[in-house]
Amino acid sequence: MAETIFDKIIDKSIPAEILYEDELALAFSDINPQAPVHFLVIPKKQIATINDITEADREVVGHLYVVAAKLAAEKGFADQGYRAVMNCNEYGGQTVYHIHLHVLAGKPMGWPPYTDKMKPLE
Repeated sequence: MAETIFDKIIDKSIPAEILYEDELALAFSDINPQAPVHFLVIPKKQIATINDITEADREVVGHLYVVAAKLAAEKGFADQGYRAVMNCNEYGGQTVYHIHLHVLAGKPMGWPPYTDKMKPLE
């Protein structure tokens, strides 16, 4: 697999605002925030897309959500609410091919997202 920007953040060869780190995961602020609070939680193991998750990855993928909930509580927005989402491949909005959980908070979130851009697949 090709090295991604997230691999460089994991190995500290490029800087990031690290919010959490343990042996399985790393959380850091998004450089292009889409909400007042926007951070990413990534596995240290490189997994390109959701489609590439295997049974062996169950613990690490579940751990990403545990980290998200822990940070939501620590930062004080857990009870107010937040969105935690992963994108998959081009039409899903994925731009970095190393799975990552977006955590967004600090404003009301609508559903469905981006209704103004909805169009059928071509």
